[in-house]
Amino acid sequence: MSQLSFFEQVNRMFDRAASYLDHPKGLIEQIRMVNSVYRMEFPLRRDDGSVETIEAYRAEHSHHKLPTKGGIRYADYVNEDEVMALAALMTYKCAIVDVPFGGAKGGIKVNSRDYSTAELERITRRYTFELAKKNFIGPGIDVPAPDYGSGPREMAWIMDTYNQIAPDPLNAIACVTGKPVGQGGVRGRKEATGRGVYFAVREACTFEDDMAKLGLTPGLPGKTVAVQGLGNVGYHAAKFIEEGGGKLVGLSEIEGSIYNADGLDLESVMAFRKETGSIVGYPGSTHLGDARAVLECACDVLVPAALEGQITRENAARIQAKLIAEGANGPVDADGDDILREKGVLILPDIYANAGGVTVSYFEWLRNLQHVRFGRMSKRSEQATQERIVQAVERATGTPFDADTRRELIHGADEVDLVNSGLEDTMIAAYHEIRDVAKQYNVDLRTAAFIDAINKVAVAYGQMGIWP
Repeated sequence: MSQLSFFEQVNRMFDRAASYLDHPKGLIEQIRMVNSVYRMEFPLRRDDGSVETIEAYRAEHSHHKLPTKGGIRYADYVNEDEVMALAALMTYKCAIVDVPFGGAKGGIKVNSRDYSTAELERITRRYTFELAKKNFIGPGIDVPAPDYGSGPREMAWIMDTYNQIAPDPLNAIACVTGKPVGQGGVRGRKEATGRGVYFAVREACTFEDDMAKLGLTPGLPGKTVAVQGLGNVGYHAAKFIEEGGGKLVGLSEIEGSIYNADGLDLESVMAFRKETGSIVGYPGSTHLGDARAVLECACDVLVPAALEGQITRENAARIQAKLIAEGANGPVDADGDDILREKGVLILPDIYANAGGVTVSYFEWLRNLQHVRFGRMSKRSEQATQERIVQAVERATGTPFDADTRRELIHGADEVDLVNSGLEDTMIAAYHEIRDVAKQYNVDLRTAAFIDAINKVAVAYGQMGIWP
């Protein structure tokens, strides 16, 4: 495995893209650097009365736009280098999908499974207080979100804690995204990253010339797909890809990998895991080995949606997929990326492919600042208009629609429809943009995505008068 740290891996890819540009060296260094990192330690009184010291971090990579934005990871391997790398990726990700945030990331060095709900609440609330004390959280300052090991529950604790000390209570609800819907969250946020991965894969498969280079026919239907990791991102990516016509042949979770060339039914596999505690042994499947074994299975499309550093110089040459959509952050390291590019594999990079989460987080942030649910003022008007159109068609044809068809035709867009529509449009537009950049510079999609991000951040600094 490469000896470069995660942050060095990101910067190696950044530097490759920057070499195609003629921005001043000082500007490139400014874009590349991490603006600030807050490392903290605080005491936790455990349920048994003992006291434990908790280590945590928050990194803000770029202040070219505010607020900064990024999730909070709860994992016992969290370290400063990791949050710096993830914060940098967030900056580039936001730029690619035109979300007006700088990049940030947080981490608490705990394994959630080792703590009670009450202990996790105390950890989360104290972490929030520490962030507020140093001005590292706020609707216009830095807006956290869920990440590995955290979810809506933790985001609700953060919001409640911040709300008690907020200098601007009116907009305090916008201090964090990924909240429960009843606490200001937006419908569609939970599945947004996985849905975004699906939109990315589907759009990439529409280009006939790109598919021909891979020896594939255009379109997602019929393509064989393997997914590593069945957490929130991997599960939803697999679900939407399956619904879109892809055939799931390989799946993996922490306990191992399974394969069936004839196809695996996702919901059936998940039900089997719930019953037995493992996907291994699922009827009709072959056990390939550990969780990384699925990466090397025979498939057209591979979605690594677990953790960083899964495809390296050690296994990249054995990857059989022709298209890789990075559902996780940094699943392919720099050495692995070089090998895959030489093999002609089409990689949809993480800074594009998994941007669905931050895109819908942006929608949630806007909703919180506007204090109104999407669709609330337009849904009934749309339904009335569509009802008149349906009636006109029925009069013209002399044939009434059946009740189900009529209901479907006159349905006005509600919040989840609008959120999903906005996400779909964002992922499609961003793919076309980075594909055009790739053609312009004659580079791969990852390099093109970094070029696109660097240029957009450079423009923002120029508009601030920092650079000519």
